[in-house]
Amino acid sequence: MSQDVVRQSPKTLKFHLLAKPTGAICNLDCTYCFFLSKENLYPESKFRMSHSVLETYIQQLLATHGDGEVTIAWQGGEPTLMGLDFFKISLEYVEKYRKPGQQILHTIQTNGTRLTEEWAQFFAENKFLVGLSIDGPKELHDAFRVYKSGKGSFETVMKGFEILKKHQVDVNILCCIHSANVDYPLEIYKFFRDELQVKFIQFIPIVERTDEYKLSLANAGWSKKSGGDRPLYTQQGHFATKRSVKAENYGRFMIAIFDEWIKKDVGNMYVQSFDVALASWMGMPSLCVFSPTCGNALALEHNGDLYSCDHYVEPDHLLGNIANQSMQEMVVSEKQLKFGQNKYNSLPSYCQQCEVKFACYGGCPKDRFINTPEGEPGLNYLCAGYKMFFKHINKPMQMMAKLLRLNRAPSEIMQMVIE
Repeated sequence: MSQDVVRQSPKTLKFHLLAKPTGAICNLDCTYCFFLSKENLYPESKFRMSHSVLETYIQQLLATHGDGEVTIAWQGGEPTLMGLDFFKISLEYVEKYRKPGQQILHTIQTNGTRLTEEWAQFFAENKFLVGLSIDGPKELHDAFRVYKSGKGSFETVMKGFEILKKHQVDVNILCCIHSANVDYPLEIYKFFRDELQVKFIQFIPIVERTDEYKLSLANAGWSKKSGGDRPLYTQQGHFATKRSVKAENYGRFMIAIFDEWIKKDVGNMYVQSFDVALASWMGMPSLCVFSPTCGNALALEHNGDLYSCDHYVEPDHLLGNIANQSMQEMVVSEKQLKFGQNKYNSLPSYCQQCEVKFACYGGCPKDRFINTPEGEPGLNYLCAGYKMFFKHINKPMQMMAKLLRLNRAPSEIMQMVIE
C-alpha cells in the first residue's frame, strides 16, 4: 500500500458521521463512559443542538454525498434528551435537502431508558434502526450502566426494549465487554438470542486509556459524581483502567461465542465481529477498526464542531465548524487524510509481519499504546486477544469464504461442522 495520502474525489466521497445533538450530556452515569468527560470541552454550553446547526448539518451531509444510501446517525450522550420534536424537524430538513437519487437511512444509539410508545411509533413509521445498549443480564448490565444515583438501569432498559419490540422497530444490541461481564460469554449471548430473541449484536471491548498520573481518577469513573473535577479523556497514556477488558479475556470471550454461533446460528444471528471477519477473509475489509486505513467515520458535536473520529473528540483533532467551513472541505482536508493514513503508516514491524494482519491491521489507533515484544511502541492493547480469536476462526472463515465464492450460503458450514 502506498505511504502517500490519496485524496478522494468529492464526487465519490463516502463517509459516516455520528451527530451528537446533546454532546456528552446523558441521564445515565455509566462508570466506563469516557465521553462524559467531554462536557469539559464546552464549559458554558447548554448542550442542545440548535435548529440552525441541525439544518446546516443535514444540508451539508446530503450535499456532500451522491446518489445511493446516506445514513443520518444520532448518538450522545443520550440523544433522546433532545425530545421527539427535534427529530421530527430533522426529517423535514431531510425532505427539503435530499437529492432525488438518495435513500436515507436513519439510525439512533440510545441507552433505552427514556423510550415511550410515542418514540417507538415514530421510529417504526420512519424506519429508524435503533442501537440499544445492553451489557447482558441484569447483574452484568447493572455493574456499570447506572443512573446518577448509582441505581442500575436494567429494568428501565428492558421496558424500553419491549416497547420497541411491540412496535416492530429494528433493533441492534450494543454490548460493551468489560471486566465485569467478560467471563460470561455464553450467558450473555444466549440471553440476547434466546430471551430477547434479537438477531443483530455488536460486541464493543471497553479499553479506557490513561496515564500514570490520572489512573486513580480514571479508575473512579468519568462522571462528576466520582468526586472532584474529572479529567478530560484523551487518547494518551500507556495504562488501562481496572474496568478495561484484558486482551486474553476478550479473545476467550469472542471464541466462546463464535463456537456457539458456528454450530447453530450462521445466517440467523448476525454478530458484527463475525461478519466483519468474513469480509476480511474475502479480501474486502469493511469496518474501520480492521481496515488498513481509517478517517471515514467522523463525529459532529452539538454546536457544529467536526472531529476526526468519535474516539478522538478532543482539541487536537478538531477539524473546524460547519458554520464556518463546509463539511466536504474538512472531510478531505490534509489533516483528516493524514489522520486516516496514519493508521497504516504507524503499524509496528511486529504487526507488518503478523499472519493475521489482513484481518486486523493493528486494530483501532486509540488502543495502540503498548509495546511489541521487541520493545517497539504502537502495539494494540488487545493484540493478544485479537490473535487468539483470528487464529481460532481461520479454518471456518476460509470455508465460509469458499462457499460465498461458489455462490452458496455460508450457513452451509453448520452442517459441515456437525459432520
